[in-house]
Amino acid sequence: MSEPSTSAADRPAVDPRLLEVLVCPVSRAPLTYDRERSELISKVARLAYPVRDGVPIMLPEEARALDESE
Repeated sequence: MSEPSTSAADRPAVDPRLLEVLVCPVSRAPLTYDRERSELISKVARLAYPVRDGVPIMLPEEARALDESE
């Protein structure tokens, strides 16, 4: 049995107040929220940190590297 797919609208959002204070742990640069992929993006460090159940996972070892097109 497969899990039901969740759209971006169904995923828990990151609290906007939290986004104001969070920075990339690698570069200390501001982050942007990609609701579609449920990730916090650090353009400076070229990393995407996952957001699971509305909780940002701010560990560099959990981040994925952004490819050239992102």
